[in-house]
Amino acid sequence: MTSRTQSWVAPGAVDSTEAVGWGWTMPASTRHPAERSLVSRLLTFGFWSFIAALVIGFLGFLGFVYSLDRFEQPPETRADGIVAMTGGAQRIGDAIDLLAKGYAKRLLISGVNENTSRDQIARLNPGQRRLFDCCVDLDYRARNTIGNAIETRRWAEANGFDTIIVVTSNYHMPRTLVELEHALPNLQKIPYPVAATIDPHEWWHKPAVARLVFTEYLKFLAVWIRTRFEKDPERSSVAKIISGGGPIKAQIVAEPLWR
Repeated sequence: MTSRTQSWVAPGAVDSTEAVGWGWTMPASTRHPAERSLVSRLLTFGFWSFIAALVIGFLGFLGFVYSLDRFEQPPETRADGIVAMTGGAQRIGDAIDLLAKGYAKRLLISGVNENTSRDQIARLNPGQRRLFDCCVDLDYRARNTIGNAIETRRWAEANGFDTIIVVTSNYHMPRTLVELEHALPNLQKIPYPVAATIDPHEWWHKPAVARLVFTEYLKFLAVWIRTRFEKDPERSSVAKIISGGGPIKAQIVAEPLWR
């Protein structure tokens, strides 16, 4: 608490105190003007830096949202293989339809739950049983998008593929392509975003959509930054941490990866 003292100041005398009203004085600030100026500049710089980061982040979010496809379109060209990331029944159904239409000769369904059998997946697509018997491979090892990229690389290299069609949800596609580009830089990737789940342009009046898309945006940024600093996702310590510390190669599989 600042103490105030009443004192009489002779006319013309120089006092080191600041007058507050008649006859009232307050001790002058002990902080040097240069120090006050530096603190003020630092606070101002921090405030405007925070505002700039918010603006840039929001503009980046808008760019991310409005770059997502709202409607499904057939691939412009054929490919050697198709990769479908699990996470929605529509993804697998669309991938099987592409295979049936001759867009590729094999399909990999990556990230299948170990309790899900080939017959169970085939029953969800009753008209395409013949394709499951000849041309569909199941990956039980991947547990996330990093694992999807690693297993896709193994599958593509084992089959000698140069081009693949990537099937996943529209909001998940940007992150998936970054992971695949990091794992398979020399492989051509043709995106086929499944747009039946959400319309990302509805984020501004649907909180659930906004939450989903914003979360995916943050994940996309994290993956983009991570892939700038690591050479191989299969040897990445960050990938192992994200995967819960369990080695991807040692994951128990319910049936062989290729059949």
